[in-house]
Formats: sequence, structure tokens, C-alpha cells
Amino acid sequence: MGVLTIGIAGGTGSGKTTITKRIMERFGDDVSVINHDNYYKAHNEMTYEERSQLNYDHPDAFDTDLMIRDLQMLKCGEEVHSPVYDFTTHNRSQETKLIRPAKVIIVEGILILADPQLCQEMDIRVFVDTDADVRILRRIVRDVNKRGRTLESVVDQYLTTVKPMHEAFVEPSKKNAHIIIPEGGRNQVALDMLMERIKAQLSAE
Repeated sequence: MGVLTIGIAGGTGSGKTTITKRIMERFGDDVSVINHDNYYKAHNEMTYEERSQLNYDHPDAFDTDLMIRDLQMLKCGEEVHSPVYDFTTHNRSQETKLIRPAKVIIVEGILILADPQLCQEMDIRVFVDTDADVRILRRIVRDVNKRGRTLESVVDQYLTTVKPMHEAFVEPSKKNAHIIIPEGGRNQVALDMLMERIKAQLSAE
């Protein structure tokens, strides 16, 4: 039986992580997740102030080639040690994350559908489509509470890079999706259909 690879994309705060968590809660160790966020390029040569000015919402901010190689290794049944990104320092940490091969691999990230080669590695490509006002509110809560950002810095980043890059790269990548899920994890019908597809994969001989 082959490996089923599912890409879950969508704008910041769209509900990608909620869907991924629901799938993991349901299927446990039969599912592994590889996150595009952990593949931001390292910038040890820069100061914190310089790193904080970078555009983290452009495809060039990611080492997508490394992610593709790691994903291919997982699909071949090999363990990988992915980078770990520290959002409080705007840089890669010294840690790595062990990702084990599984029957189902979820690829998660805002820009995963914007890369043609990465798209080819996915059997099912999902785009989570959520209204912009909901997404920005979720991002504010997340970045302030979990990433130590100020409200002013979150709003400034949203207006200067997040919103323009969403319009330039994330939204157009929706055309590469097989499935579009409005309202993310709150769309129980779409989530149930995705769960059934994974269940069928796991029960196949």
C-alpha cells in the first residue's frame, strides 16, 4: 500500500492547523505532519532587528527544496529531522524535529500550493478558505499570546507583508487545490469527507 500525501494550505489564520489537529486526534500514529513554517531559511548572519524586517510571507523566505527532499524521504519510509523555527527570534533554532514515516502524511503551510514541484508530491491538495477579517483576528490572538508580539507589530506586519503576499501568492494558489474548504475546521461536512478518505486509505490492503 502506498503513502497518501495530503496538502493543507490557506491564508494565515484560516484553520489549517485545526483541521490537521482533528485528523491527528482521529488517526494518531498513522498520520505524520510536515510543516512548511519550520523550513524558513536560517539567517544567522543577521541581527534580530534585521531579521524582524524580512518578508516572511514571500515564497523565497522558505527552503522549500529541503522540505521537498524531506517529504520524498518520508514517502520512501525514511525518518527525517526537520528544522525547527523559533518565531520569537525570527530564526531557526538549534533543535530539530523527528518526523516518522506514516501511511498518511500531511503537508501544511500557507504557500505549499504555490510551488509546482511541491504540488506534484501531494495526492490531495486542500485549500482552507476563510474570510480575511476572521483570519486577521485569529493571527492577532496567536501572535500576541503565543509568539510574544505586540499588537502594533502584528498589525504592521499584516498590512505591509501578510496581506499583499496573500493577494499575490496565497490566493492565486487556490487554483491548484483539488478541494476548497470554506470556514476551515468548522466545516464538519468537508472534514468528515476528508476523514473518510483517510480511513479508506488506512483500511486498504
